Amino acid sequence: MAQVNVRVDDSVKEKAENACAAMGLTVSTAINIFLTKVANEKRIPFEVAVDPFYDSEHMAILERRIADMKAGRNVHEHELIEE
Repeated sequence: MAQVNVRVDDSVKEKAENACAAMGLTVSTAINIFLTKVANEKRIPFEVAVDPFYDSEHMAILERRIADMKAGRNVHEHELIEE
């Protein structure tokens, strides 16, 4: 049996361990399930997509708005709505 070493953020590891435990799995078992599906299906078994928030066009708009705010342009104040 082969051993795979993976580096992952501590908080991600902890959340994954908790989620796996709730399903009655270990992280090692979950990774084995994932790798088995990849090997058998020759694909990632879930959608992998870029977050549209980080689209280059959207980021350019945000950068322009930040520059405008820093320059004191196009700054709009909103009234608070009382409930």
